[in-house]
Formats: sequence, structure tokens, C-alpha cells
Amino acid sequence: MDSRNRTESKTLKVGDVAPDFTLKTAAKNEWRLSTFRGKKNVVLAFVPYAFSSVCSAQLPSYEAELDRFKDFDTEVVSISQDSQFALAAWEKSMATTFPLLSDYYPQGQTVDLYGVRHPAGMAERALFVIDKEGIIRSIEIMYSPGEMPDNENLFDALRTLA
Repeated sequence: MDSRNRTESKTLKVGDVAPDFTLKTAAKNEWRLSTFRGKKNVVLAFVPYAFSSVCSAQLPSYEAELDRFKDFDTEVVSISQDSQFALAAWEKSMATTFPLLSDYYPQGQTVDLYGVRHPAGMAERALFVIDKEGIIRSIEIMYSPGEMPDNENLFDALRTLA
């Protein structure tokens, strides 16, 4: 993990129980974190904006690695404060198959729950690895919204759960 990045959010740290939440997917289906408790690990990827250059490279990099995530029995989801309509268009443009979750209304409620609201108002670029018991095992928050995370950091965290 890059030493310039934070490993705690404003409200959470490694070892905490991940707060449960329910958000809508780009396809307008409900997605609830607690559904995966006892079943799968989860990677929550908070991203600042749909269609931004770094986000539009970051999410396809997860799509390209989905088989590796599945090998670690892990569900990958993205969370942004964009509307479901924007996320549906973005999902189509990137051809991603994992859930893109909208934290649009109330604006940023889950972003705030996880303590990753950037001072400019959008979500910070942040990654949370949550184990099957719902415990946060890794947090990586980029200091710069333009910084691209390294997928190997996620796989290193997932290896510790095996």
C-alpha cells in the first residue's frame, strides 16, 4: 500500500464491523451489504465521479480481474454519488458486469457512513476489503482523487483472508 495513502477513514478503521447499507444499482435493483455476510468477501470501491478519466480506467481494471476476485470468493462493487441514470450509461460505456451503486439520495449517506467524503463534496477514491464476517480488513484512501489504486494491494489484502 502506498505510504502516502490513508489506511483509516474519518469514521472507520481496520477491525471495525463494516456498517450495513442498502443502495440501488445502475439497473435499479437493491444491493445490501449484509446479504454477503457469511457468504462472500466484499470489496467496496468508492469513486468520485462517473465518466471521469481515472474512474473510467479503475473500474474496467476490476472487470478484467473478476476471475481473480472470484478465486478469493469476493464480490466487487463500486459506489459513487452519481444518479442511477448516469451509472447505467457509464456501466454500458465500460461494459462492466459488477454492481455500480448509487449513493445519490440522500446524497452521500453511505459515503458519510464510511467517512470518505472529499472536502469538495464527492466521494474520495477509497477501497475497503470486508471479510465474510463483515469485518473491515483493509482500507486504502487515495490522497489525490486523480491517483489510480494498484489492484495488487487488493489481492494482497484478500490473500490474508484465505
